[in-house]
Amino acid sequence: MKRKKKHEDHVDESWLIPYADILTLLLALFIVLFAASEVNSQKFQEISDSFNTELQGGTGILENQAVMESDSETSKLAEVNDDTTPSDKNPAEMSPEQDYKELGQLQEKIEGYIKEKGLSPRLQTELTKKGLVLMIKEGVLYPSGSASINAQSRKTAEEISNLLVTDPPRSILIEGHTDNVPTMSGEFPSNWELSSARAINFMKILLENKKLDPKKFSATGYGEYQPIASNGTSTGRAENRRVDVLISPYEQEN
Repeated sequence: MKRKKKHEDHVDESWLIPYADILTLLLALFIVLFAASEVNSQKFQEISDSFNTELQGGTGILENQAVMESDSETSKLAEVNDDTTPSDKNPAEMSPEQDYKELGQLQEKIEGYIKEKGLSPRLQTELTKKGLVLMIKEGVLYPSGSASINAQSRKTAEEISNLLVTDPPRSILIEGHTDNVPTMSGEFPSNWELSSARAINFMKILLENKKLDPKKFSATGYGEYQPIASNGTSTGRAENRRVDVLISPYEQEN
């Protein structure tokens, strides 16, 4: 009798098995949901399908449970990732030939923009030993004797800024130049001040483009002392009044 009573008082613990299974499934579910927050919709669907197949025989435990990204949202996310992902390219390992080949490709891109906008010959490019030079004549950005950029010129500057985005970023020097005619403005006592102000003002607009790295930019004014034509004629002086954008090879940064 004592043995029988002892057996009847024993607690039935068989319920623990399905309870443990439920806890395991819930834990797996939360792990999947957490992982899904870190991946895109395609990977989430793959995880969901695998989870259903293995644990529920494909009955769709996660079916219609998650809000999937739309195609447009996925595209936007991909664009953001492309912009923020560091480049695998190492400029230090690039040969000079490859370096200048990429500068040549950038020159073709800029030349295409110049042709499309009808800006030739007011905008010109030249690939030199120092790098790729974009020459911008006075009438494109500034009125004569001024360093102020109007609305139309600002739009041109903003478009040029997009052409200067490279991966990895290249060092860029903005150079202001004038002719040898003395300035008649109290704002700029000499051509030094005028050329420097033009370079800096142009650079400021370029750097409103957040895809450009300010650490890679510098600006300087050369005044009248680096002419590309004779100051003896009005045509020559017009050639000398310019802003040059020098895009450097990577090898000069090493």
